[in-house]
Amino acid sequence: MTPADPLPGAFALAADIRDGRTTAAAVIDAHLARIAARNPELNALPVVFADCARRAADGVDRTIAAGGDPGPLGGVPISIKENIDLTWSATTEGWRGLADAVPARDATVVARMRTAGAIPIGRGNMSDFGMRWDTDNDLFGRTYNPRDRGRTTFGSSGGDAVAVATGMSAIGLGNDFGGSIRLPAAALGVCGLRPSAGRVPRARVEDRPVALTLERFAVNGLLARSVAELEGALALVAGWDLDDPVSQELPSLRTYDGPRTVAVTRDPAGRGIHPDAGAGVDRAADALRTAGWDVVAAEPPFIEEAAELWRRLACTDMLWSLDPARLSAPLGRAATRFLRDSTAAARPYETAAEYAQAWARRAVIEAAWRRFQAEFPVVLGPVFADRVPAPEFDLGGPEPADQALRDLRLVVAVNFLGLPAVAVPTGYGGDGMPTAVQLIGPAHGDMAALAAAAAVEAALGPLPPA
Repeated sequence: MTPADPLPGAFALAADIRDGRTTAAAVIDAHLARIAARNPELNALPVVFADCARRAADGVDRTIAAGGDPGPLGGVPISIKENIDLTWSATTEGWRGLADAVPARDATVVARMRTAGAIPIGRGNMSDFGMRWDTDNDLFGRTYNPRDRGRTTFGSSGGDAVAVATGMSAIGLGNDFGGSIRLPAAALGVCGLRPSAGRVPRARVEDRPVALTLERFAVNGLLARSVAELEGALALVAGWDLDDPVSQELPSLRTYDGPRTVAVTRDPAGRGIHPDAGAGVDRAADALRTAGWDVVAAEPPFIEEAAELWRRLACTDMLWSLDPARLSAPLGRAATRFLRDSTAAARPYETAAEYAQAWARRAVIEAAWRRFQAEFPVVLGPVFADRVPAPEFDLGGPEPADQALRDLRLVVAVNFLGLPAVAVPTGYGGDGMPTAVQLIGPAHGDMAALAAAAAVEAALGPLPPA
């Protein structure tokens, strides 16, 4: 495979393996060859499971030879972010203090993918504890953007996005606390799904306290090269989980048949948007209009306030959960700078009353969005309001931190409200880098967002591999 070659989708690969047109062993070997060719320069997968993946592939091929069912993803290689438990390696969260933290069992999302026949092929790199909008750490180093090494991959699921975009894996398992799936998808020209809060199980909760913002803002999700693959993989990993008290038994995922009405917020909260990013929104709006959707320019409520509340709550909880007195080793150098700069800009809450009032305000904003999305089930807007920036754009003091929040205002508003959102490419900007939009569904309306994203993709097409 070369960068210009089309890459088969995950479910197409599984069908080829199941129907005897290829073998799981051949598929894994081809992806390992791709990793050997691309990973040394990109550092997307700091851990590669060559031997384990080959053994798993042999098992899939034996199952098929015996007339058994290998599963809907039988033999398909996937990558798994460094903060999602997989018993094959340590769950480091990109931090030296967890370099030896091998889990006793797989996370539920990993177990469900493996039950479906998927084969872990590597671990996706991330920032320390996933708290930056860039992918770099002191344990494994920086992940580079194959479309332009001078641009960030965003973060924190940057390693998995690069692996998917370059064909090192077919699907990436990541998570999204403040855009950590949608941003890397946008920078790499692939598709990313942040499911509704409660739709997909997160980490197992035992006796270790979990910050309230992690409970409410973070979700496990998916990176893939098409919207259809996101939808197919979501059906495999979704559902209530005994170990995650935030997970819910939600209505089944069925084809969306609701109102096809879209609110377009081209410049959310009127804080400015780069012409290339705005043109991407325009192309997506035209695609939806041509596909029969009713597309209306309409601004959802409280975007800027939601973004600011997200930041202040997140930084308040980060100062507690990442207190050096609670950690067995120091944070990485860049992570330490980010925490300092972001908290200086965010003004964390100092009293219990302020913290409680912020959460109470969230209910008001959530209700306003619920009323808005009763009229406009899908919201279309930018992922990042500027072009893909240079690495470390999120460092340098309060001013860069404030600018990053302005450019990410719609992304983090989605996290604040627990809504589903799909990032999908919309072509290229004048600088040759991908442009992208996000389609935001109502609470638990994952299929509405996926249906709108599929219509955009059908009109504008996927981007070639990176």
